[in-house]
Amino acid sequence: FLQSFWQRQVDAAEQETPDYRHPPLPLARIKKVMKSDPDVKMIAADAPILFCKACEIFIAEITARAFIVADANKRRTLSRADISKALGKSDQFDFLIDIVPR
Repeated sequence: FLQSFWQRQVDAAEQETPDYRHPPLPLARIKKVMKSDPDVKMIAADAPILFCKACEIFIAEITARAFIVADANKRRTLSRADISKALGKSDQFDFLIDIVPR
């Protein structure tokens, strides 16, 4: 399931016709987070759109990993514990250790 996740994401991105007027996440909020870094002085107009897509894929991957955990427990509803277990199975999410309780 996870092996094909990234290929599906690439295929979807290549076939997608982005609608910049209605992004799935609020661009103003993304820009605000980007500006929270004191080293950031200016933000190009297309940068929040790119970060929006990156966040969308990041959320999709975490959701897919949590679904695998829930499915292994014969459930269809994701819980906080599923997300925590899914993130704990991969070292690449260690940066979330202070945010997501284990």
